[in-house]
Amino acid sequence: MEGADRSALPPNWEVRNSKTYNKPYYFNKMTKESRWDPPLDSPTRMRASHILAKHRNSRNPKSWREPVIARSEEEAFEKIAELRKAIEENQDIFADIAKEESDCSSAKRGGDLGWFEEGQMQPAFENAVKSLDVGELSEPVKSDSGIHLILRTG
Repeated sequence: MEGADRSALPPNWEVRNSKTYNKPYYFNKMTKESRWDPPLDSPTRMRASHILAKHRNSRNPKSWREPVIARSEEEAFEKIAELRKAIEENQDIFADIAKEESDCSSAKRGGDLGWFEEGQMQPAFENAVKSLDVGELSEPVKSDSGIHLILRTG
């Protein structure tokens, strides 16, 4: 395809051709993101999905699921650890579990936070994402928002 340099694409990206517009576009096989502009393999740009278990000491102890969250921090850790065990067996269920169990509004997107740049997330969360390879699941991660289970997707 003209104008599309396949060798310069980051992992999981491929060039496809739009039948509607008869021009190339870029598609990420893992995240299902499509875009007209070439993706950049930038060390400051990352993508992740997460499941958040808030607790009564979280900075905002309420969610779309519960108007007041009463669980302790220890109970939130336990919940995330249990969910991690289930997801370790089959990462394909991550989005479904996030839709049901996450206290974050990203639950409606299966926990997908989209692309973000360095400095946009809380440091503990961002550092955890940076330490993961694409497709890797984190251990429980504590931030001011609560306890996270993170799946790095880009």
